[in-house]
Amino acid sequence: DSASNGFSFKGIKDYLDCYRSGKLTPSQVAKNIIATLEDCDKSTPPLRAIVQWDQEQIMLMAEASTARYRNKCTLSYLDGIPVCLKEEFKVVPYHQRVGTVYLGTEPETEDATVAKKLREAGAIIIGVSNMHELGTGTTGCNPNRYHKIPRNPYKPNHFTGGSSSGSAAAVAAGLCPVAIGTDGGGSVRIPASFCGVVGLKGTFGRISCHGSLPLSYSTVSVGPICTSVADAAIVYSILAEPDPLYPYGLKQPKATLSDMCAPDLKGLKLGVDWTFFKACDAEILSICEKAVEHLQSLGASVVELSLPEMEEVRVAHVICILSEMRDFLQPDFNKHFQEMNLDTRANLALASQFTALDYITANRQRTRSMRFLREIFTTVNCILTPAVACTAPRIYESDLLTGSSDMSLTVRSMRFMQLGNFTGIPGLVIPIGYSAAGLPISFQVMGKWWDEAVLLRIGLKLEEFRCQTKKPSIYYDILA
Repeated sequence: DSASNGFSFKGIKDYLDCYRSGKLTPSQVAKNIIATLEDCDKSTPPLRAIVQWDQEQIMLMAEASTARYRNKCTLSYLDGIPVCLKEEFKVVPYHQRVGTVYLGTEPETEDATVAKKLREAGAIIIGVSNMHELGTGTTGCNPNRYHKIPRNPYKPNHFTGGSSSGSAAAVAAGLCPVAIGTDGGGSVRIPASFCGVVGLKGTFGRISCHGSLPLSYSTVSVGPICTSVADAAIVYSILAEPDPLYPYGLKQPKATLSDMCAPDLKGLKLGVDWTFFKACDAEILSICEKAVEHLQSLGASVVELSLPEMEEVRVAHVICILSEMRDFLQPDFNKHFQEMNLDTRANLALASQFTALDYITANRQRTRSMRFLREIFTTVNCILTPAVACTAPRIYESDLLTGSSDMSLTVRSMRFMQLGNFTGIPGLVIPIGYSAAGLPISFQVMGKWWDEAVLLRIGLKLEEFRCQTKKPSIYYDILA
């Protein structure tokens, strides 16, 4: 329970309270969502968070959930909870377009593992969400005819971040309290940070990627975007387990939420590389430093450390992710080049310049970096950084027509993200405040492999640091 003064996002608990008290049924909530989905794309500018939805599908799931509440036989904490999934996943009966105009020509006939698990938990899938074309960028800017540019609910003339852009916008705008994204270079954590909500990238292999387009098989993790850390923990506990169809996660230890609700942080050692930590905008640094002090005041100790070879990590991660995407998309690049957005073409063309030698050298760097981290995690429980080095960039008129390509912005938005993708460690981003312009600022906690529980424990305490939650300028209260 959070003592709310002023605005607070509606989370899973708010929905469950309504259902259990009989104040609202999942069917009534579904009708509100359908009305909202119709409304938010007629607004100026249109929100463009959910790009495919089907009234009949939404109502079917909602009515089944309503019956379960009536008969007191609900399936999980997600029963009746509205969720959306990034368009990168197969979700029946939608098109798996992955942000393009040429993929997913036929509706899907089988679900990705995460979609299947959400259905089994009783969730109401309200549709699939917008994304940066083929996940190749961090702005979410996608000018093609099916997608258009999703708007940041805090400031509609700013980007949401990408590539899970629509997922973060949908949660921040109140369309659903839970969304699922994928993260190969910050694609869950960047949009969650820019849109002022919580984003969790699980350990590599922790949540099954089966049924999402395998753009980069060695860097991508799946994770939830939610309005609170508690909600992220609920979704994580339902989705995190081995999947026989996804070999990378088969040997994982059981997911736990141990000590998540401990009253303080006594005994935890938090690692900070201050040189790396400070490589961000001044107003972000000042609030992130205060957040570190807040964690110390709860009994945690801060250990200064040095993250070695971060420039090598940055370059090697780019080589790995782009080489793997280029390999997978080679036929698309040859056949559908003219139908791709300009920035996608540029990124894939750049990727074609990397050699087999580059890729092998980058993977040797990965082995080195994982060894460094293994040593670091013998002395600390987690590593703290700002989430993104800058706030959400603004949208210019030209972006709406031709897209956006800004390499320095890409580098700054991914700076604190790449270590987690490159080495497979989990990361959690939590909103901790706002810039002078009113844009969200977030903080990141990374832990050792499979130790998501410690991130969630620290995340809960970071939520107490934020003295108020500002209401986004686009916000729909589905429960009102």
